[in-house]
Amino acid sequence: MKQLFILSLFVLGSFVFGQTNSSRDSSSSVPVHQLRIYEIPKENRQVFLNRFRDHALRIMKKYGFNIVSIWESEYEGKTEFVYLLEWKDENTMKMAWQGFMADKEWKDIKAETAKLHGNFVNNIEDRILKLTEFSPEKKLLK
Repeated sequence: MKQLFILSLFVLGSFVFGQTNSSRDSSSSVPVHQLRIYEIPKENRQVFLNRFRDHALRIMKKYGFNIVSIWESEYEGKTEFVYLLEWKDENTMKMAWQGFMADKEWKDIKAETAKLHGNFVNNIEDRILKLTEFSPEKKLLK
C-alpha cells in the first residue's frame, strides 16, 4: 500500500510539473555533469586562484555545488582554469547557479577584487555533459 501511494505521488508530480521520463529507468537518477573552462589572464592567475579557493568554493558550497575536480591547463597559449561539477539534474544545477550568482557576498567579492586587480576572466566555456548509456562510470556522487 505504501509503495502504491509513493508511485501515485510520483505519477501525479510528473503530470503536474510536466516531467517526462524518456528512455531512462525512473528508479535510477543519472547525474548531469558541467564542465567549466575559464581563460584567465596570466598576470592575474594567482589572484584568481586565491579568490576561487578562499571565496568561491565556500560560497558555492552554500548552494549545493559538488565539484568533482579542478585543474589548470595551458591551451593554445592561454592559461585556463577548469573544473567539473556534478549535479543531481539540470534543474538543480540552474537553481544553484542562480543562487550563487545572486549571492550578495559573492557580488561584493567580485567587485572588490576587480577594483584591485582588474580583469579576472577573458572567456568562460560552459558545457553540460550527459552520460551515455554505455559510459563506464555511471555516478561520481558518493
